Amino acid sequence: MVQGRPLLTISREIAAAEGLAPGMVLEEPLYARLCRAADEEAAHRTALRLLERRPFAARDLARRLVLKGHSPEATSAAMARAQRSGLVDDVRFTMHYVETRAARGRGPLRLRRDLAALGVERAIVDRALADAFPGGSAGLAEVVEPLARKRLGQLRGVPRAAARRRLQSFLARRGYQGSAVQDLLVRLLSGS
Repeated sequence: MVQGRPLLTISREIAAAEGLAPGMVLEEPLYARLCRAADEEAAHRTALRLLERRPFAARDLARRLVLKGHSPEATSAAMARAQRSGLVDDVRFTMHYVETRAARGRGPLRLRRDLAALGVERAIVDRALADAFPGGSAGLAEVVEPLARKRLGQLRGVPRAAARRRLQSFLARRGYQGSAVQDLLVRLLSGS
């Protein structure tokens, strides 16, 4: 506080470590360290506000902090602090993300693409997808067929070739492709 107004917001630990006391004169090196600590504290508080709403992947959260105007150094310190305290965990985030999105009908290809865009490491994504889709392409038929049947019902009256294209595009956007999907399309469109 300077003249009753906040100058910098820092943690109590930093204040104690720097030996701050009321009436103390801030020399330039000390003031520079306190400014850096205040920037890190501001980035950490912004991260906390973002995490209140929903979980984030580490790289996505860091990107958002930079977009909000925090320096890369402050962002890095805030991210390290959030990861140390367990607030940001890519493995936990990815498992939750895959579980919730797969329940809404998203397929492994779409989930892989979405998580890559969020900056999650490939190995973490592979492990989460293996847990969510243990049967591989064979296990997908149980999930894909109800989606395809529902969409096909919406395409009544559409010529068969157009219905096939639309259904194939719908499933591809959802993240389902491959020979198993093609076989399903043939079966559904032939009326079996």
